[in-house]
Amino acid sequence: MRRNTVLASVLGSVVEWYDFFLYATMAALVFNKEFFPTFDPLVGSMVAFVTFAAGFVTRPLGGLIFGHFGDRIGRKKILVLTMLIMGGSTFLMGVLPTYASIGVLAPILLLVLRMLQGIGLGGEWGGAAVLTFEHAPRGRRGYFSSWPQTGVPIGLLLSTLAVNLVSLPGDEALVAWTWRLPFLASAILVVVGLFVRLKVEEPPAFQAMVKTEDRVAVPMLEVFRRYPKQLLIGTGARLSESITFNIYNAFILTYTTTVLGLPNRYALNGLLIASVIGFVIIPVAGRLSDRYGRRVVFGAGAAVALVSAFPVFALVDSGVAQLIWLAIVVGWALGACTMFGAEAAFFAELFPARVRYTGMSIVYQLGVLPSGAIAPALAIFLVSTFDSSWPVAVYVMVAALITLISLRLARETAFDDVDADLHQRASQQTA
Repeated sequence: MRRNTVLASVLGSVVEWYDFFLYATMAALVFNKEFFPTFDPLVGSMVAFVTFAAGFVTRPLGGLIFGHFGDRIGRKKILVLTMLIMGGSTFLMGVLPTYASIGVLAPILLLVLRMLQGIGLGGEWGGAAVLTFEHAPRGRRGYFSSWPQTGVPIGLLLSTLAVNLVSLPGDEALVAWTWRLPFLASAILVVVGLFVRLKVEEPPAFQAMVKTEDRVAVPMLEVFRRYPKQLLIGTGARLSESITFNIYNAFILTYTTTVLGLPNRYALNGLLIASVIGFVIIPVAGRLSDRYGRRVVFGAGAAVALVSAFPVFALVDSGVAQLIWLAIVVGWALGACTMFGAEAAFFAELFPARVRYTGMSIVYQLGVLPSGAIAPALAIFLVSTFDSSWPVAVYVMVAALITLISLRLARETAFDDVDADLHQRASQQTA
């Protein structure tokens, strides 16, 4: 059952991040031309990333809705629904008419689908993380809950491979029609993910909540009323991971192609290499967080983001393919992926089981609003205003500092048996 749970969570996460990266990549390479053709190329990219940000804006809504029902009626049922919403909206993007066909209605429909994608995604991450965390044995919660995070590099790898394949006929074909194929192919991932996810059982913690009648009527109110400190700490800790994550994948594509005038394969190949390395780093970081603590490992990733920001952009500005690959590996794989490995367990341990799905979703989705939602568009604005990459490096460093301060204020929970009281009460009631 634990293996099935991990597999189901990973597959759902793969669908989530495949959709996410695919949209971010196409926003940089295609949408600025096909859906916003009346703008200057750089401005068109910025407007395309505004629709990218819209998905982040609706993610807290999805987190609140699905977190509420996930804490009330079960983790598994909600995760089936979120996968259908994400996969369906992504598939529909693949058949969407462009600006040349239906005019201004095209970007409006793109925006609506992106917002639906964000709603589904808002409930997906928290549920997948909670499911594996609550099925994990004590002492391995960090390792188990890190596996859904591997959906990030797998999704990046699959989406980047898909974009590389459909780019083979040339840039003209990519803009004209081949960009649609990866969106349509997402349906395959959804079908496989649903098949596995329907076989998973509810975790022991939720079953214990049902037995003890420990479920809360309105989990969101409980979270804001009783756990405001945990919300602030979690949101602050989220900043660096979110900004580093989005700067070194979504923005870096626009920066290298539109600003530096380099072939898109420079950054795409760097992302492929980084995704393979990140896939190894995430579970290793999760296992280390079980041994040394969540704050230590999470903080190590933030420290990498802090000290590497200026060197990373110096490597990118060199225009040399191999140095750009190294920059993306350092910033994305070593920085962001180290934080990925520890953050699921760290966020889960901030809240008790009765509001865990809601609390994690709020932290994860609220934390992304001032960071990941605006990161690519803000970075483009900074580069166009200052005609340099150094303001973006400062942006990355400030976020890393906020994360390190938040972690310093947090209590280490890796070695606590966080659901012991709940399981004890359930056992007593059964007896």
